Amino acid sequence: MSLQFLKAGTADAVTLVGISKHAFESDVEVGASELCGPPGYKSIPFYTKMARMNCLYKLIDDNGLTVGGAVLFIKDNEMNVGRIFVSPVHFRKGYGIFMMQQIETMFPEVQIFTLDTPVWNIRTNAFYQKLGYTEVRRDNDFVYYEKRALRAGV
Repeated sequence: MSLQFLKAGTADAVTLVGISKHAFESDVEVGASELCGPPGYKSIPFYTKMARMNCLYKLIDDNGLTVGGAVLFIKDNEMNVGRIFVSPVHFRKGYGIFMMQQIETMFPEVQIFTLDTPVWNIRTNAFYQKLGYTEVRRDNDFVYYEKRALRAGV
């Protein structure tokens, strides 16, 4: 498996919207009450804006096809993983793990990674816990996670 996790441009927005829509709408299989996703998950203008803000990333497979994406927000030494998504045809192939590992190593200045996921989503909650994210709080809708970077010499 030869995956690449790269910054996405505005030209990638249409492809990423399609993948995002299918990935998030597949959540009806793991607890979502309807076909839905995070704000802007099926919006070309949203993903175009994220690309212009240098917050949009894409996952490319060995055939050069885009199979996933991420929206990442960095402020000082903290990163919020706004969302990651993988095409449902590629679920359970390690692509999500690969993306999260890339996110955690590509940004040496980041000391704390934060993210949130819906309370009802058993798939994503188990995924983030498996990757070492610790629940820091929850409300009626979301579980909030954090992970401190393990950097040599820090």
